[in-house]
Amino acid sequence: MAVVAMGKSNRTSKGQYLPLPYGQLKSNAWRSLSGSAVRVWLELHTRYNGGNNGSLILSYADAGQILGLGKATVQRAYSELVAKGFLSLEREGNWYNRRAHMWRLTTKPMQGVKGKVSATQDWHTYRPSKTKPGSAAEPSRYSVVPFENP
Repeated sequence: MAVVAMGKSNRTSKGQYLPLPYGQLKSNAWRSLSGSAVRVWLELHTRYNGGNNGSLILSYADAGQILGLGKATVQRAYSELVAKGFLSLEREGNWYNRRAHMWRLTTKPMQGVKGKVSATQDWHTYRPSKTKPGSAAEPSRYSVVPFENP
């Protein structure tokens, strides 16, 4: 059996990591997220340090530049993350004062006035909208106007 000396170059990195629980990954909310929403959510997590939840900042412009997405795509991703319960807007930004929105990750605890407040996990309450048979989401096999010979 060979013993390998653990020098500086062989050590594993002990940086931050993001656990993704199976319950979250298998939820309707997570599975219905667009790829750009997942990327924005992950990028926002890189700014979380354990005590700054509720004051996370990632502007639309910065997210677009970092992730290679358009501003409108980033804006839709944020809207989707809020609607599905993964993010909460804590303080609205102001373009004229050059302040970006401040966000709260619902999957992480937040420092409150009386200590740590547990994660709200708002994505648990997400329910996909149901479509009725014959709705616009389900195109019909038949045309609306029947074919007639002139």
